[in-house]
Amino acid sequence: MTEIEVKKTQDSLQDRLAQVIELLQRQRVVEDLTHRQEGHHHDLVENLVHRQNLVELQRKLDDLHPADIAYILEALPLDDRLTVWQLVRSDRDGDILLEVSDAVRQTLIADMDDHELLAAAKEMDADELADLAPELPRDVVHELMESLDAQQRERVRSALSYDEEQVGALMDFEMVTIREDVSLEVVLRYLRRLKELPGHTDKLFVVDYDGILKGVLPIKRLLVNDPDKKVAEVMANDPVTFHPEEDAYDAAQAFERYDLVSAPVVDKKERLIGRLTIDEMVDLIREESESEVLNMAGLREEEDIFASVWRSLRNRWAWLAINLITAFVASRVIGLFEGSIEKLVALAALMPIVAGIGGNSGNQTITMIVRAMALDQVSPGNTSRLMRKELAVSLINGLVWGGVIGVVAFWLYGSWSLGLVMTAAMTLNLLLAALMGVLIPMTLTRLGRDPAMGSSVMITAVTDSGGFFIFLGLATLFLM
Repeated sequence: MTEIEVKKTQDSLQDRLAQVIELLQRQRVVEDLTHRQEGHHHDLVENLVHRQNLVELQRKLDDLHPADIAYILEALPLDDRLTVWQLVRSDRDGDILLEVSDAVRQTLIADMDDHELLAAAKEMDADELADLAPELPRDVVHELMESLDAQQRERVRSALSYDEEQVGALMDFEMVTIREDVSLEVVLRYLRRLKELPGHTDKLFVVDYDGILKGVLPIKRLLVNDPDKKVAEVMANDPVTFHPEEDAYDAAQAFERYDLVSAPVVDKKERLIGRLTIDEMVDLIREESESEVLNMAGLREEEDIFASVWRSLRNRWAWLAINLITAFVASRVIGLFEGSIEKLVALAALMPIVAGIGGNSGNQTITMIVRAMALDQVSPGNTSRLMRKELAVSLINGLVWGGVIGVVAFWLYGSWSLGLVMTAAMTLNLLLAALMGVLIPMTLTRLGRDPAMGSSVMITAVTDSGGFFIFLGLATLFLM
């Protein structure tokens, strides 16, 4: 899809959201007006208008893709969201529940009764059920498992047995397998007998009678080769494979690196047990990216933007409390130099510059390091070299931009010594920011935590307190 097509799609989606919001607003206005009217036919008029608006809104929703409806639901306040959700056809509930964010999904599930949840879940594949099961009530999950056939039940249990960050939790069980000793013509006849191919089928999986993976047959090879050829002559013998215990994010990187659409998942005996598909990998990369952004800001979990005040407070308070403590520490650092500030008021005006630039530089460093760690580009062998490089960048930036602000300080206050102190403080604080920008995520990783977790908060705390101490300390030593 070209950039222009992407823009048109996004514009169209925004238009549809605007149309839904307009219909909801129109319904509220009309209801308000009919409530004010009096007369024998008041209730009849109100009911007819109400139904007319809902029918038009439902018609809009029926024309939308489940992913588009999910986008609209996420963009609506809770009351409007539930109004729209009630108008969605029941046979589409499952697809939409899988598309919305975790936070919004909770509000939708809370509005559904057990019968509705069971009806939505029964339309899902095993891997989709495994995604949704942890958020369903226990009695619904139990009844759902009882309603599945033995094969589906075993597949769901298999997917649930893996951690959500492992390949096994994301693998799809719907796939097409063939033998290597048959001709391509036989394969083509077999495919024509199927009702449809599983989504994202770009290759067929070649297995022996024990289910051992022997290779893959790309669809394009099947179509362009002589139908009389055997599968063994055409298939690829060395496909990219994954094991269910592998890290899912590593698999997503492999999909990006090798331009994969689907890939087989095999057990320790090389027996084919499932496959990964590009849609799951794209979703995983998006979720990882969103989680990283949230963690760097100190948010504990994904948050529904229309969540209740109390829920939002619970999500945000922890790192704000830590930030308050670090801000208090920074204020006490300033308090140590009250005498110096009283003698030279210019220090009060200049010290936020040192802290602010240091914080920005630290965030740049920490963002680069976290990204490199996510891509597995940081190893024990290159850590020291990486540290030296970041310190060198910060040293040059400190001297250049510290020199600039030093000249500005001289121009404003007529003191060369103040300008030199400003340059030195800026350089030292940028070096501190680079050092901590590397150490903070690496330390978090060694402690078994997400390297992005609260890193932005911590680096700002360090550069604020450190910047104030360095600048005011140098000023006290050389200017007083």
